Amino acid sequence: MSKRRKEPQNRLTGKAAKADKYALYQDAVQCPEAEIEFFDRAYRENYASEPKILREDFCGAGAVSCQWVKTGDTRKAYGIDLDPEPLAWGMAHNVSTLSTEQRERLKFIEGNVLSAKSPKADVLAAQNFSFFIFKTREEVVDYFRKAHANIAAKGVMVIDMFGGSESYLEDHLERRKYDGFKYVWEQARFDPVTHHCTFYIHFTFKDGSKLDKAFRYDWRLWSIPEVREMLAEAGFSRSDVYWEGTDDDGEGNGEYELVESAPSDPAWVAYIVGVK
Repeated sequence: MSKRRKEPQNRLTGKAAKADKYALYQDAVQCPEAEIEFFDRAYRENYASEPKILREDFCGAGAVSCQWVKTGDTRKAYGIDLDPEPLAWGMAHNVSTLSTEQRERLKFIEGNVLSAKSPKADVLAAQNFSFFIFKTREEVVDYFRKAHANIAAKGVMVIDMFGGSESYLEDHLERRKYDGFKYVWEQARFDPVTHHCTFYIHFTFKDGSKLDKAFRYDWRLWSIPEVREMLAEAGFSRSDVYWEGTDDDGEGNGEYELVESAPSDPAWVAYIVGVK
């Protein structure tokens, strides 16, 4: 009886073989400066003062936490993530850019956001749609309650969301070009009964090589009314919606305005601010 031949493994070649998925992600997805500018705005509009303590849930490599401690000599940040790999990358590549004094005001915590302990935050942020990982109402309300308990008496929770009819499309790809690579967002699966969905991030390079499925997300798409109802149930006194504007081509312009209602949009992004 002959031996069974092994299936060939997908091996990375060219630029993809040398690519760092976390560096690519930060270049293509994150803008810590803009995030912090919005956190400051959301806090000032409610309390007319400057926030000092940030808790960054689902922090990944902690780029936002690192930027936070750079923006004020008295600011402290606590980045929390369950996955040790991005935290280790963040220590090596983000924390290493900080001064000794700045590092003393930053702490990474490897742990579950539902149970991790930190000082009460002025701003608790859960960005990049990370709370979508919770797929039942009970799970989301439980998380929001615990977030509420981790916020100071004068504090806000800031989360971001996306939606619209285009987010329900399967096998839908969105591409953006960057210096030396292309970012590809794939909407692979959407279940209209459960709103469970699967998304991938891929990276492609000029030499034709690819970093497929660099990141995978198994989420539930929640609606803004559902989230606001759950924030209220969790104890927040109020929630506000900040809607992203569009440029002349109808694309998001990164400018967010406080709204009571918004026009129908096939692909929208918004901030929700829960006020303690």
